[in-house]
Amino acid sequence: MTEEKKRTRQPNGRSSIYQGSDGKWHGRVTVGVRDDGRPDRRHVERKTRAEVTAAVRELEKQRDAKTLAKPGKPWTVKMWLTHWVETIAPLAVNENTMVGYGVAVRKHLIPALGAHRLDKLRPEHIERFYGKMQADGRKAGTIHQIHRTFRTALNEAVRRGHLTRNPVQLAKAPRVSEEEIEPYTVEEVKRLLRAADDRRNSARWAVALALGLRQGEALGLKWADVDMERGVLMVRRSRHRPRYAHGCGDTCGRKAGYCPQRQRTNPETADTKSRAGRRAVGLPAQLVDLLRAHRVKQDAERAAAGEKWAGEGWLFATPDGRGTPPRTDYDDWKELLTDAKVRDGRLHDARHTAATVLLILGVSERAVMGLMGWSTTAMAARYQHMVDTVRVDVARQVDGLIWKPEAGASGEDDDGAAGVLVPAN
Repeated sequence: MTEEKKRTRQPNGRSSIYQGSDGKWHGRVTVGVRDDGRPDRRHVERKTRAEVTAAVRELEKQRDAKTLAKPGKPWTVKMWLTHWVETIAPLAVNENTMVGYGVAVRKHLIPALGAHRLDKLRPEHIERFYGKMQADGRKAGTIHQIHRTFRTALNEAVRRGHLTRNPVQLAKAPRVSEEEIEPYTVEEVKRLLRAADDRRNSARWAVALALGLRQGEALGLKWADVDMERGVLMVRRSRHRPRYAHGCGDTCGRKAGYCPQRQRTNPETADTKSRAGRRAVGLPAQLVDLLRAHRVKQDAERAAAGEKWAGEGWLFATPDGRGTPPRTDYDDWKELLTDAKVRDGRLHDARHTAATVLLILGVSERAVMGLMGWSTTAMAARYQHMVDTVRVDVARQVDGLIWKPEAGASGEDDDGAAGVLVPAN
């Protein structure tokens, strides 16, 4: 060992600089602990002492700023995304969210960017990928969903020390034009409720239009969640759209959902995890009356079904007492729009209608967030641009909106239907 090496070596754990037998100058810096518990000592070598001193100081600076990549074989984008979507993400989000993550990762991100080394990925790589998606006709909203998934995955890589900075945060995603929300007017809501009165589970649509529950939330309700004496409904769970896997070993030549031996891979329902989603909702007196009438009808169906009745306690059940599938519910909504002679729309537009009515009535944004199950104020901001017809209708019918007839009405609406919308038992 040379005199110079003896003189410059530091105590254990401290950086050291020395000249080796090869004539070069070497530096060693302790930057942390490896996965096996041993110290993580990084080595640099230079031709001169001044150069190696500068390199050691740079390593120390990166160590102190926590911007050093972890040791070991470098991650590729494919390796990290696969690990994240299979191991990390499922611990934090629900199954519906995981479906979106899986599509973004396996269908788009890995085929396009998976070969890049994770620490060599640049914003320009990501932006070229977005540009190609646009050229292929993909909507900006789809690209933004992929962008959010990618950003979340690489944020976790940064948090764990596999990346020093998230390139997705620097990349520009295509601008998304804010979708115009067009809720149903008060007159359209009345027509929908009148048409629903002649259908099974008619109260289902009053719940959608007056309370704004998401489809999964409404179909996940049980009678135990409803306190009609107190006028409160508890949102505790959500019904999932089914996902299937082949039961034939993928030999039938069809998609998994059409396999004759298909097997469902996700549960029918799951408890609501977020605080915003798990909530109590107040019931208007008119809606309590509708639910009481709905229970009488369901009791009659139970008696008619006899032993075939499943007895699972669903608020909106099939004729044999089982939970209503989301697809059946969607088809019922489309038929209801046709019967009511109301413009076509998504089932989610009923939720837009309820949110719009609450905001126009002057209910505080914070209270609307609680009723609708929103976790951020950004959602409320989307409802500030209302169509004039709704604003005028609500201003005229603030007291007893939807159900109560207009003051001075003769007992019939313009089209000859009764003004009071509470159905006769």
